[in-house]
Amino acid sequence: MFYLLGHLTAVHDRLLPMLGFGERLHPELDEDFLTNPDRHSPDRVSADELRRAWSEVNQQLMAAIVAFPPEEWLKKHGAVSEEDFAKEPLRNRLAVVQSRTIHAGFHGGQIILVVKRG
Repeated sequence: MFYLLGHLTAVHDRLLPMLGFGERLHPELDEDFLTNPDRHSPDRVSADELRRAWSEVNQQLMAAIVAFPPEEWLKKHGAVSEEDFAKEPLRNRLAVVQSRTIHAGFHGGQIILVVKRG
């Protein structure tokens, strides 16, 4: 469960610049929670630090999403070039949020399974 929380925190942190909401808050989480598989190395962040990072990232992300003007959602996100966006306009900010929501839901199901087994 620790790894999943770290993974989701790192993924959500990457949304900040991708959606134009500012710089990342915790890029240091990438190596442990995106680059390497679960338990690849000893935990370098404590559970308290991870919970704090989770809260910081998601508070900033939610505040930006709530304040974001509706007309901005269908514009390109930061990980797609102007050329590619012209060819595929569905590669927009809304699509990124939808895919990340599905991703979080998938891992939420994993967390429920872990809790029920425990």
